[in-house]
Amino acid sequence: MRRPDSSRFFSSPVAFMLRQLVVVTCLAGLFLVFAGAGTVMAQAVKQVPGTRAEIQYSFAPLVRKVGPAVVNIYARAEVTERRASPLFDDPFFRRFFGDVFPGEARKRTAQSLGSGVIMREDGLVVTNHHVIKGADEITVVLSDRREFDAKILLQEARTDLAVLKIETDGEKLPHLEIRDSDELEVGDLVLAIGNPFGVGQTVTSGIVSALARTALGITDYSFFIQTDAAINPGNSGGALISMDGRLVGVNTAIFSNQKGGGGSVGIGFAVPSNMVRTILDGVDKGNVVRPWIGVSGQTMTSDLAEQFGLPRPIGVAVTDVYPDGPAAKAGIRVGDVILNVGGREIVDEQALRYRVATRPLGGVARIEILRGGVHQVVEVSMRAPLTEPAPDLRDMIGQHPMSGARVANLSPAFALEHGLDDMARGVVVLKVARQSPAARVGLRPGDVVLKINDETIDLVSSLEPALMSANNAWRISIRREGQVLTTEIKG
Repeated sequence: MRRPDSSRFFSSPVAFMLRQLVVVTCLAGLFLVFAGAGTVMAQAVKQVPGTRAEIQYSFAPLVRKVGPAVVNIYARAEVTERRASPLFDDPFFRRFFGDVFPGEARKRTAQSLGSGVIMREDGLVVTNHHVIKGADEITVVLSDRREFDAKILLQEARTDLAVLKIETDGEKLPHLEIRDSDELEVGDLVLAIGNPFGVGQTVTSGIVSALARTALGITDYSFFIQTDAAINPGNSGGALISMDGRLVGVNTAIFSNQKGGGGSVGIGFAVPSNMVRTILDGVDKGNVVRPWIGVSGQTMTSDLAEQFGLPRPIGVAVTDVYPDGPAAKAGIRVGDVILNVGGREIVDEQALRYRVATRPLGGVARIEILRGGVHQVVEVSMRAPLTEPAPDLRDMIGQHPMSGARVANLSPAFALEHGLDDMARGVVVLKVARQSPAARVGLRPGDVVLKINDETIDLVSSLEPALMSANNAWRISIRREGQVLTTEIKG
């Protein structure tokens, strides 16, 4: 019998197909082995939680830690109201009698509620200025329901912050530490703790929705943390807490599309903790003094950015530099663009004010500017606002149109103290007596006197002689809300 030729068999097409089949089968087997191993590994990683600790995801430990440092605040003030007779609501009677019969005066007690944060173990509490504004009595209620009378140590409408003190007879209270609010990032988890609608301490959670919110018109230093943690009326003054249990902001305002207020729509704002720190420093020193550099400017727009050669709208174009101010001494000029302060980007004029105001007083800030297309860094001293010239307050009297006006010299410090433009120079009208000559010519508080009969008025000492030397004819020029107004009065 003839034996088959093995070499011919293995070289045939059938043999080739068999070899391929064997290889594919081996690879498939290997794949199944590794896939099985992968499934076992995946099963080892993804398991059904088997313990309470694995199931539980809770902020409870954090709330237990920080909750006792958040308090409720009840403020009471006695206000006077006049209740007019319904008869005088009739337009016919008001046409003839006007407000001659203002109605019966009566007093009532107005109450407001809010929240606060204990910042020191001796009973120092931070809250919003609008919570305690005008209050005659303030009660602070701790989380354990104990009540304490509080006194106001400091309040500042410009930041909407206030500091209260409660007497604890030596007892050390739970308090919060401050975290650098510049460490926050959009998306970070935060808790809002307060007393919404007076229902008692309430905790809501959310994330940081945005940082450096400006142009909100809430305070003079409009620079806010935005969060979607539910904040409602009564939360004002409460704490915004990061996940490490430290204070990153004081809840201040909510956005509502309802007239007269409304509930949370997921847009709340908090004063950053770095601004809170300046208030606490002010308590230690007796008053709040923030750095001032003496510049004003215009927020960069797309058109301006193109003119300055910037790739995007960023920075503040300097439009005014105060003589002898820190910025002037550092060499900053009109036309420069301020890009950042201490490495922090400046997006608009409000951001510039905030960045300067939260720097340490007495230090030096490195400020990056753009001048003629060239980037430069200048070092600017963080100094207190200038106090010269001295105010020299005077009540104007005599036979002239400004009789009945109270005036003063403007300095940056005086202007900031009275809520005026800190870059203005000259003589400002502080008060106008009713039915006085000054009132009749239309002068208002805040007006800055520029000229009397073409004579420039720099100081109060030059104002009165200029008024008295006129021969029964006065041409008065003032600056009001950025506009120069001139009027002529005959004696």
